[in-house]
Amino acid sequence: MPTELLFAWLLGYLLGSIPFGLVLTRIAGKGDVRDVGSGNIGATNVLRAGGKGLAAATLLLDCLKATAAILLAGRLWPGTESYAAAGVLIGHLYPVWLKFRGGKGVATLLGILIPLLPIAAVVYALVWLGLLLTVRISSVAGIAAAVSAPISAAMLGVQDYFPMLLGFALLVAWKHRSNIARLRVGTEPRIGKPAP
Repeated sequence: MPTELLFAWLLGYLLGSIPFGLVLTRIAGKGDVRDVGSGNIGATNVLRAGGKGLAAATLLLDCLKATAAILLAGRLWPGTESYAAAGVLIGHLYPVWLKFRGGKGVATLLGILIPLLPIAAVVYALVWLGLLLTVRISSVAGIAAAVSAPISAAMLGVQDYFPMLLGFALLVAWKHRSNIARLRVGTEPRIGKPAP
C-alpha cells in the first residue's frame, strides 16, 4: 500500500506540474507569460498576456488536470485519491520544471473538489465567480473560494477531507502573499487593469 500511495502522489505531481498557462501562451505566439504582469503562470496573468480565450483554456486545463489525476489514481490504486490530490496541487504550485515557481492553485483546487466533494466544488465555484463579478479582484475571489473548501467539508460532515482541504487553503493563501500585501496598501489591480 505505501508504494501505491507514492505512485498516486507522483502521478498527481506530474500531471499537476504541467504549466498549461506557459505552454498555451507560447503556442499562441504570445511569448513567455512569466515576463508579463505578475509573472505568474495562472489564468489571471494569461488573461493579461494572451486574452480571454487563452485564459479560459488555462483555467479549464488547470482544473481538469487535477480531476484527471484523482480519477486515474482511484482507478489504478483505489483509496489513493487524497494522495493524488496532494500531489497535483503541490505539482501545480511547485513544478520542478520551472524551478518550483508555479501557479497559485485556485483552478487546480476546484479540479480537486469536483471528484472528491462535488457539493463543495459547487460552493467553491459560486464563491469564486460571485466575487470575480462583484469585487473584480482575482486574488480576493481565489482566496475566499479556497477558504470555502474546508468550511464546506466541515458543514457537510466530511471530516476525512477537512484537514487536507484546510492545508490546501493555507497553501493557496501562502501563494497569494504578495497579493495580500498589495491588498493591504490598496494597490492590488482589478481584472482588466494592468498589474503594478
